[in-house]
This record gives sequence, C-alpha cells and structure tokens, in this order.
Amino acid sequence: MDISWDLLLNAIAAGLLLGAFYAAVTAGVSISFGMLDIVNIAHPAFVILGSYIAYFFNINFGVDPILISILAMPVFFLLGSAVYQVYYLSFEKRGQESLRGLAFFFGLLFVTEVTLILVFGVDYRYVEAAYIGPSIHIGIVDLPLRMLVPCLAALALFTGLQLFVTRTFIGRAIMAVSQDQLALQLMAVDPIRIKRIAFGLSIATAAVAGALLIIIQPIEPSVGREYIGRVFAICVLGGLGSMPGTLIAAMLLGVVESLTATFYGPSWAPAVSFGFLLLTLAFRPAGLFGR
Repeated sequence: MDISWDLLLNAIAAGLLLGAFYAAVTAGVSISFGMLDIVNIAHPAFVILGSYIAYFFNINFGVDPILISILAMPVFFLLGSAVYQVYYLSFEKRGQESLRGLAFFFGLLFVTEVTLILVFGVDYRYVEAAYIGPSIHIGIVDLPLRMLVPCLAALALFTGLQLFVTRTFIGRAIMAVSQDQLALQLMAVDPIRIKRIAFGLSIATAAVAGALLIIIQPIEPSVGREYIGRVFAICVLGGLGSMPGTLIAAMLLGVVESLTATFYGPSWAPAVSFGFLLLTLAFRPAGLFGR
C-alpha cells in the first residue's frame, strides 16, 4: 500500500487530538476504578449529563460549553459524593461491593439515560461556539478547532489533576487510600471521607468531559455506552491509578484508531485498538505505568 505522507501526518495529528479527549473521559474512571477499586460503569452517563447541561445553557443563554462545565464541576462533585455515600452505606460497608455494587451502577446508568430521554428526547443535540467549524493549518496538517480546543482543555484538566494528586495533602491521601487504608487511619485520617472526596472528584471531571464531547460531536442520551469499554481499556492500559499513564494510553489508542480508520476503514478501528490493548497487556500486564 502506497503511503501518502500528508494523509499519514493528518491521521496522527487527528489521533492525538482524539486521544486527549479520550483521556478527559477516562480521567474520572482512573480515579474511581484505578485508585478506589470502584467499577463505576455509569461514568459515561455522567459525561452525557455534563453534555446536556452544556447544551442547555449554551442554547438558552449563549454561554461557552467549556465555561459551563467549569462552573458545573462543584455541583457534579457534590453529586458524586452523594452517590458514593449511598454506595458505601448500601454495599461497601456490608462487604457486598462486587456484583451488587456493579448492579447499582448499571441501574444508575439506565436511570440517567431514561431521565435524559424524558427531558430532552432522543434527537441529537449540539452546541454553538466560535471555534466549532474553523481549522488552523500547520504546513500540510489541518487541525480542526473543534478538536484542538477540547484537546487543550483535556490537557489542562490532566495537569490540574496531577498537581492536585501529587502536591496536596488530600491528593496524597487519595493515593494512600488506594494502597493502605490502615496506614491512613493511623495518621488520623478517615479513609471513607477521602474516598468520598475522590469519588466526587471523579464525577466532577465528567462535567468537563461532557462539554468536550458535545463540542466534538452531536449527542443523544445513549451515546455514552460507546465509551464504556474504551475508558476501562485505557485505564487498564495506562496502569491503574496513573494519571500520566492514562493520558499516554489514551493518545496511543487515539492514534491507533485514527490510523486504522484512515487506511483501512472506521469499522476496523475498535477491533484494532482493543487488539493493541491485549498485545500490550500480554507483554506488560500492569499497563504502561502500573505501580
């Protein structure tokens, strides 16, 4: 097969931009699953909820979707904290967090979807912003702003999360609770409170990811299901609980999908990307940056 270099470079650039968006969607799962061992299968539903909040305020009040998502983060944090409290009292405290806890998040996924369908219907929704449509050109590479702006926002989100986790007391406590709860208790820190904060933070990231999603593509209530397998695959590939690993794994997966879609067709992209995941884990079971 003859390779067109401009096509190759554009596919790689598109993959990197797409991968940064994947990383934003996966950030919350990296916290809840990677650090807390909570399989929050409903996380993509919270992302879609963030998309609809961005849509509502953008269409009715003309507010930029990313600005809306930043303002919505405290509300999502409180929502996530409340969800964890219910999860803890109902399942974790009783030692029943495995299958019953998973069923709880499946139920939360479908309840969120049905609520959004009842409120907004099943039509595709989109937002309006000055950067949706134009592109910038760097040599032979075209960078659509509707992908570049979410990429920059995702990188800012990851930078903030990494600084929070590594430079603050609560962030280091979140890392500690995933490794040794007893040691944390010996330091007079309540592990349940730390888990509640961590889960709230994981859901808060969904507000930003949802805004980025609706900038990139129109959305409807069930579109989040497309990302369930992908986000957990990226989380495992990057190494459970590793923010840098999650970002790099998401970009690798984005590039693999983009190259496959460009040269072999979009239908092959998911199969090749998950095959790449399996090969990586076969040679490095802990993921790229597993601890």
